[in-house]
Amino acid sequence: MDTWLLCQDDMVRLLNVVGRDALMQRLIATLEDGFTELGHGRRAESPMRSGFTRTGDIPGVIEIMPHRDPDLGVTVKTVSYSPHNVDDHDLPTILGTVARIDDNTGRLVALTDGVLLTALRTGAASAVATRRLAHPDSQVVGLIGTGAQAVTQLHGLSLVMDIQQVLVHDIEDAHAKSFVARAAFLGLDIELASPERILAQSDVLCTATSVPVGAGPVFPDGDHRPHLHINSLGADEIGKTELPVSLLRRALVCVDHREQARQEGECQQLAEDEIGPSLAYLCAHPEEWAHHRESLTVFDSTGVAFEDHLALDVIMKAATELGLGTKLSIECHPDDVLDPYSLRGHVPATPLLTH
Repeated sequence: MDTWLLCQDDMVRLLNVVGRDALMQRLIATLEDGFTELGHGRRAESPMRSGFTRTGDIPGVIEIMPHRDPDLGVTVKTVSYSPHNVDDHDLPTILGTVARIDDNTGRLVALTDGVLLTALRTGAASAVATRRLAHPDSQVVGLIGTGAQAVTQLHGLSLVMDIQQVLVHDIEDAHAKSFVARAAFLGLDIELASPERILAQSDVLCTATSVPVGAGPVFPDGDHRPHLHINSLGADEIGKTELPVSLLRRALVCVDHREQARQEGECQQLAEDEIGPSLAYLCAHPEEWAHHRESLTVFDSTGVAFEDHLALDVIMKAATELGLGTKLSIECHPDDVLDPYSLRGHVPATPLLTH
């Protein structure tokens, strides 16, 4: 049995034919349905991710993120976060691959990119949280951190909000200025601004930075609109946070994965009783939380394998519709399953005769 390989050329074709908007809309709808099912107890939550942390001159993490859908499949993402990649290697900060494994046999069904998938599903998750928590009349979006993730954040928000203005800031001026061109496909009014102005004028604020461990927050606490909603994405290591704790304590803080958020999200800074509902519970019981759209809210987005699993479903379905991908024999399946050397095409060596 072959493994279905979806490579960069397939992703390009998928984006060009399906379209960025349609693909993001599919992801938002799939994640919203999935989180709603999870909140009703009809889906299983992912375990916490695990992995390795690099310190010293080349900081970063390499992580493994698994999710199991019993009898249907297991998704495993290997993902790395390397904040020096852009400047030192001309590589994305986040790299990864995603595998789909058959739950009943363990066979490798599919293998694909995790770079685009991660960016898309993170943007879609913020869109889901924003639709549930942001004020319905929100029109001004603020972005602190304008790297790769900021593009899909703004794209996802543009499909659930009537955006009239975008205010952006990055400690790297070149990144902030280039963001205008990278997000030009959205046709939005984008303006560079200070963190203080972004906090004061935004209806929805996204933080997606590579702030080092212990160096946060990325903006000072201060005046803001009463109904401000924040999607915080950059807290993904122990000790790495983006938001002022004083702001967090005034807000309803929603999490994608409570245990993970407590360990490496913004919720590291909070006590258990200061943390609000999960995004899954919020989606399943929106009537309980609708009144919070008038007040300060935060989505502590640490990124969970459940999102990757759902996103891979979307990618595989779209690729099937377009006939994309290549089938390769990656796994060794011997003709005699009890003999690992009985591989098709392998010619056994002729034994030497002795006299």
